[in-house]
Amino acid sequence: MPRARAKADLPTKTCPVCGRPFTWRRKWARVWDEVIYCSERCRRSKAPRKDRGA
Repeated sequence: MPRARAKADLPTKTCPVCGRPFTWRRKWARVWDEVIYCSERCRRSKAPRKDRGA
């Protein structure tokens, strides 16, 4: 059985809302190019934190 990849070897992206990096997940395997936000909460808010003024 092949060994699993190390988490450091997985592709990452930066969330435009919270600015945090997030890592590839198996459930995103087919749609990784379409994934923009790190979580459902960030997807719902969609406005970058810098523009909120708070």
